[in-house]
Amino acid sequence: MHQFMGAIGRRCSVVNLDPANDHTSYPCALDVRDLVTLEEIMAEDTLGPNGGVLYALEELENNFEWLEKGLKGLEVTNGYDVWTEDYIIFDCPGQVELFTHHSSLRNIFFRISKLGYRLIVIHLVDSYSLTLPSMYISALLLSLRSMLQMDLPHINVLTKIDNLSNYSALPFNLDFYTEVQDLNYLLPHLEAETSRLSHAKFGALNQAIVDLVQEFALVAFETLAVEDKKSMMHLLQVIDRASGYAFGPAEGANDSIWQVAVREGWGDLNIHDVQERWLDAKEEYDEHERRALEEEAKAKQASAQSQDEDELDFQGMIADSGTKVIRKS
Repeated sequence: MHQFMGAIGRRCSVVNLDPANDHTSYPCALDVRDLVTLEEIMAEDTLGPNGGVLYALEELENNFEWLEKGLKGLEVTNGYDVWTEDYIIFDCPGQVELFTHHSSLRNIFFRISKLGYRLIVIHLVDSYSLTLPSMYISALLLSLRSMLQMDLPHINVLTKIDNLSNYSALPFNLDFYTEVQDLNYLLPHLEAETSRLSHAKFGALNQAIVDLVQEFALVAFETLAVEDKKSMMHLLQVIDRASGYAFGPAEGANDSIWQVAVREGWGDLNIHDVQERWLDAKEEYDEHERRALEEEAKAKQASAQSQDEDELDFQGMIADSGTKVIRKS
């Protein structure tokens, strides 16, 4: 996302909140490991990796002034006011306890919100979880619990959607999973997954879990293929709308091209388009994109060759005229 936003001309900074992430794949504007590291906590307090991450986030909560000072250092001014349109991405640990019942990360986000930041939680779920009914229902419960715990605008995203065609065929179309449609249709497939789940004592439990998710009616999913520009653009538009970024500090004020595009709905991606692109006709789309890239490369090569020929012709004209050209380095 940092690379994509840079490509479209959006200012973006990434803050690492994972004390175990010692090899970030992005330029880190602010790193929690400058305050506390997982290795130090595990050594000094005789904790395992899970307990160490929880303790590290508690340390960050107790030293919130360090984070507040670091965030202020990322602010960019135009000489008068602070630019409020800049994006800050918080890269969080993936440990599930931080989002389901441990309160430190939630408290940190609330205090960041009080500083004037408009936060939105992006919960990434591997699309492999769709391949087994039990994994999908587990993902639903995790997403629901995270939404209730974090108590912030929340978007659940099925990542690596381009890999789904490598697995066995899904019993339902993709919109069944992204829109979380009637889960009672999934119960027979859940029972068929393993003989243990087909036992009578699990029937009532399965039904109760399904009813719980549907009664809240909160969970839905977006999709993401990270190497596909349309998919990345669509997800960023969804995030912009949910966070209020698309509407700017005031409706119609200081509109950028991107904000106008988001409001006009440019680049919207329908879930049926995703189904066709990555499941129903993936090979045809891949071949079409391959040919398009080849034609683009040939066009660039022809353009470069034409420029070289024009340069040679120009140099020949100068040589014939007897004029000597000296190029300064």
